[in-house]
Amino acid sequence: MDTRTRLVEAMQELLWERGYVGTSPRAVQERAGAGQGSMYHHFSGKADLAATALERTARDLSAGTEAALSGPGTPMERITANLTRERDVLRGCRVGRMTHDPDVVASDTLRAPIDEAFRWVRGRYADVLAEAVAAGELPDTVDPEQLAATLTAVVQGGYVLARASGDPEDFARAVDGALALLRGLHP
Repeated sequence: MDTRTRLVEAMQELLWERGYVGTSPRAVQERAGAGQGSMYHHFSGKADLAATALERTARDLSAGTEAALSGPGTPMERITANLTRERDVLRGCRVGRMTHDPDVVASDTLRAPIDEAFRWVRGRYADVLAEAVAAGELPDTVDPEQLAATLTAVVQGGYVLARASGDPEDFARAVDGALALLRGLHP
């Protein structure tokens, strides 16, 4: 693995563990096994490296979501597969956690990949929910975009509940509740 990749991966992990404010360039360099010169050879500074790491993290989130939502099964089975897929819920969402960091939220550059990732997830949910309506799995009164926003909020809220209690079952209960609501909509 080249130095640039090691730096990006180290920043991804440290952002997840400590957030932007709590991550120093020195900590990234130590985690990556790279010197200060290497970091500044590849990136103009901490913000540039963080933006690259956040873009990669957002792509990783999208890839995991896409794998579940484009997999086999009916639209509702694919939504269920995505909602119930394996997650490290007590660590929180790699993307969602960044919205709690004041420096990330204050920076258009750092916030942009997070916003884009969530817009993409909501859009992908909306596409599959529209398929579910067309297939008769959901009534035609369902607004796929509104329901997509709700499912995204349930997942992010599930992370928050699980982290607050220290119990991954709180995430599972939130997802199970969303699935029960979806089943209740079935015509």
